[in-house]
Amino acid sequence: MVLVLNGVLQEECPPDTRSLYHAHPVYRETAAQLLAIPNKVIGPVGLLYVQQRELAATVPHDKNVNILGSDDVTTCLIVVVRHSGSGAVALAHLDGSGTDEAVCTMVQRVQELALGYPEGRIELQLIGGFTDPRHYSEELFYNVMTSFHKHPVEIDLTLACVGELNTTIRGGIHWPIIYGIGVNTKTGEIFPATFPDKGPDQPLRCSRFLTGVSQVLDIYDCSLGLLRIGPFNYEPLRGVDLWLEQSDEFILQHLSTSPDVEPPHFVMQIRATLKYIQDNQFPAVTVFRDNRPHYYRRDEHSGIWTPVRY
Repeated sequence: MVLVLNGVLQEECPPDTRSLYHAHPVYRETAAQLLAIPNKVIGPVGLLYVQQRELAATVPHDKNVNILGSDDVTTCLIVVVRHSGSGAVALAHLDGSGTDEAVCTMVQRVQELALGYPEGRIELQLIGGFTDPRHYSEELFYNVMTSFHKHPVEIDLTLACVGELNTTIRGGIHWPIIYGIGVNTKTGEIFPATFPDKGPDQPLRCSRFLTGVSQVLDIYDCSLGLLRIGPFNYEPLRGVDLWLEQSDEFILQHLSTSPDVEPPHFVMQIRATLKYIQDNQFPAVTVFRDNRPHYYRRDEHSGIWTPVRY
């Protein structure tokens, strides 16, 4: 009984988004406020981009990160956990894998970063998902809410822009309205956003969810200002050569949970990832030599994440 909705401690988790909005109309209002904000295109300087099946946490005084962000969300959810007293914030891009562990890690990170600061509440914000034909988004919403509800800490849901409220209909097809968001780490402000530059090691990072690595990876150490990828391994992807021979339409239809509404670069990104997997069938050997992560630090002059030995 630790999920707090509209200021009231809940005994049970809402079974779906419609029930949430029906019982607590205030969430319709806060979602509408987010939807009214124009989408921003965010460049790489000061950005820490969080890929699918990743999470990252930081604090307002982190000089390396001004914005935590993620996009390309269709049936996935962006989850933001923030401590109201310290401003410590974590963001994850969840797709249904590793949810319980990710929720625990996010809350733990935010609590650790909030130590010594004024008291505050742990606030939860959920953005993404839509009324997709296979109901993936609803299932994920319920699983994420249940994970937070099971957590021993009281958690205030302050924003839920999900499901039907994040859905528009064009040409008879349901589309997500918001595909991505940024969080201003200094103020906690959330805004719709897209990120043309998604940071380093994209094919490597995407390889994890294409090959079925279920863990949600914590990619950032804010005390050191280091973006950290890996080490991890995956099983060789059977038939990767065959996948790469297929048409764009085939890849779209078979490797997307929502083929009708993917962003235009989806297939290109999948192809790049498949090629990476083809070239690196055993990343523990070819990518993470000596079991060392890939570390990146923000370059003071360019503002871009650059590789470092650590």
